[in-house]
Amino acid sequence: MTHSKLDVPLFERIALIGIGLIGSSISLAARRVGLVGTVVGCARSKETRDRALELGLVDQVHEDPCAAVEGADLIILCTPVGTFSSLAETISSAIAPGAIVTDVGSVKAAVVRDVGPHVPKGAHFVPCHPVAGTEYSGPDAGFAELFDNRWCILTPPAETDPAAVEKLNRFWQLCGAKTEVMDASHHDLVLA
Repeated sequence: MTHSKLDVPLFERIALIGIGLIGSSISLAARRVGLVGTVVGCARSKETRDRALELGLVDQVHEDPCAAVEGADLIILCTPVGTFSSLAETISSAIAPGAIVTDVGSVKAAVVRDVGPHVPKGAHFVPCHPVAGTEYSGPDAGFAELFDNRWCILTPPAETDPAAVEKLNRFWQLCGAKTEVMDASHHDLVLA
């Protein structure tokens, strides 16, 4: 699979909330083709934050998720699904108008229920499930090819702006994934 660099980044500033296998792989895959201008990370542990900087996964890193999402045009929740509700509530006031908020969770109806109400009017919520992974975790586990020829399922709520869905769809395709858009409850039925 060949990956040519974009002339202009698709997103100026992405915030990765969680820098484990999936978050670090998103950073590497996005940087591989010039999809992003600045990558900002967020992790609770100082060890993870330091390692993410050391590995060049992020340009900046924060412990506070609000600081990480400030000014981001793409926010990706890469923490366990059980943390999404409180995380979304925490960052809600820091989400910029026009930003796309997404996730990498493996269940979707619960994410729509837990995150959707906290995404402010004027921002876009497009839940996703990249069907990829390994048994390893942490910032050192990531690799740019993780999503190559793997599926990524987008499950936007019905009222989501189609342009935001298309932009995120393109992001995942440029990260190497094959994409499909479906209803969240259908996703959970099919992938349960």
